Amino acid sequence: MKEETKIFLKEKEMPTKWYNIQADLPKPLPPILHPQTHEPTILPPPLFPAALNEQEFSKERFIEIPDEVQAVYKMYRPTPLIRAFRLEKALGTPAKIYYKYEGVSPAGSHKLNTAIAQAYYNKKAGIKRLATETGAGQWGSALALACQYMGLECKVYMVKVSYNQKPYRRIMMETWGATVIPSPSNETNFGRQMLAEDPNCPGSLGIAISEACEDAFSRDDTSYSLGSVLNHVIMHQSIIGLETQLQLEKAGVEADMVIGCVGGGSNFGGMAVPFIADKIKKGKKTQMIAVEPNACPSMTKGPYTWDLGDVAGMAPICKMFTLGHAFIPSPIHAGGLRYHGMSPLVSHMHKLGLLEARAVDQKATFESAITFARTEGIIPAPEPSHAIKVLIDEALNCKKSGEKKTIVLCLSGHGHFDLGAYDQYLSGKLEADAYNEESVKKALSQLPKVDYVESK
Repeated sequence: MKEETKIFLKEKEMPTKWYNIQADLPKPLPPILHPQTHEPTILPPPLFPAALNEQEFSKERFIEIPDEVQAVYKMYRPTPLIRAFRLEKALGTPAKIYYKYEGVSPAGSHKLNTAIAQAYYNKKAGIKRLATETGAGQWGSALALACQYMGLECKVYMVKVSYNQKPYRRIMMETWGATVIPSPSNETNFGRQMLAEDPNCPGSLGIAISEACEDAFSRDDTSYSLGSVLNHVIMHQSIIGLETQLQLEKAGVEADMVIGCVGGGSNFGGMAVPFIADKIKKGKKTQMIAVEPNACPSMTKGPYTWDLGDVAGMAPICKMFTLGHAFIPSPIHAGGLRYHGMSPLVSHMHKLGLLEARAVDQKATFESAITFARTEGIIPAPEPSHAIKVLIDEALNCKKSGEKKTIVLCLSGHGHFDLGAYDQYLSGKLEADAYNEESVKKALSQLPKVDYVESK
């Protein structure tokens, strides 16, 4: 009997608890440090409501998904796990390729999984308004919709280069009721400072985070919301990996390799943590590969050290792989992968040897995205296309070796609003992304001088 192309779960099979890998790490995460005192701290209001603060530091293995959040999830979850038969045939590989497709969400990406949760907890805490940043616009879109569902106002500071590259993302957010402005902007003190220094500043996620944090600090009715990097975000995204494990079980296979893209860590982290738990607790040998862009290779070229989460120094100091909070990468089309640092949780797991990191070029990424689109039909967003590049590389390695590995990809979103980038590639105008070593050296020279020493 021919194997099924799509593996579905029924709504009643959807996980009702998020998984928190902090309960199972062989070594606990380093603390976060106060940006002024450099002493261990927690994230205080008005950044996040108490419930999210608790989740950020919780060691509880499973946390119940509230009924109100599950009700919204069921609009698009469980998402399908799809066997890439056509891609396998085109590559001539003996490998089995599966992709978990998160682009079926109303917002078009995995970001809605945490946006709904964050909007819910803020509403329960009496917050009326959320401020956030967005790069490519997938996170901003998700939070705009989540705020619409939960009756909250939404203000989005969108990295200027992406604001100009992706007008339809802006329109999408505005359609769902959000206010969207390019960052750096004239609406915050920090934005005005950055524009005074460089009127043509293309912006960065670090700058946009600073503006959103300043916005949240300035109003009692407003919280800040972040779509990646944080522990509670990756925990909310764990529903991706939990569903995938159930679907692979239905298909009667086990993953030999799990691949996802990384910018801040939410996509890869959400898919990976349930599989990494099996590596820790059951001794599974699953290969975990996090893929980042050449232009912003925090894990493959950055040091593992203490750094600020934003440019202005309002966010806490975390230990992570970083290129320096002042780093502004080249304006590649994968705007969601342009963050200067990596999630402290993903960084920690990488340091412990639980996953590996690779960096790929923008042109090679789009070449792989075209191959995927012409075989599987889905036009992938630039961000997960980085993971597709490594997926294809590994499938071709199996062709050479004859190994029949099962490779699983997190396809975190579609590229319908990224067709300008595809047009550039197809017309031969897309440039290879460049790693600016001098810019990184300059940014790393501005790292905070932290004397804190972790206990052994």
